Amino acid sequence: MQSMSRKGNCLDNAIIENFFGVLKSELFYLNEYNSVSQLHAEIRKYIKYYNRDRIRLNLNGMSPVEYRTHYFKNIA
Repeated sequence: MQSMSRKGNCLDNAIIENFFGVLKSELFYLNEYNSVSQLHAEIRKYIKYYNRDRIRLNLNGMSPVEYRTHYFKNIA
C-alpha cells in the first residue's frame, strides 16, 4: 500500500517509494528466500551496493557515496 501524507499527497514520499520499487525489482523479485534472516541479510548487502557501487546517471555516473564525497570536496 502506498504511503500518503496527511493531505493525501504521495509526493513527499516519492524518493523512498522509488527506492523500494528499485529494491523489489532488482533484488526481491529475482530471488527466492528460505528465511526472513536470509532476506534481511540480502537487503543489508543490497543497501551497501546501492549506496557505494550502483552508478546513477542523474548523479553524473557516480554512486551516491562518490557523488556526496565529490560534492562536499568541491564546496569546501
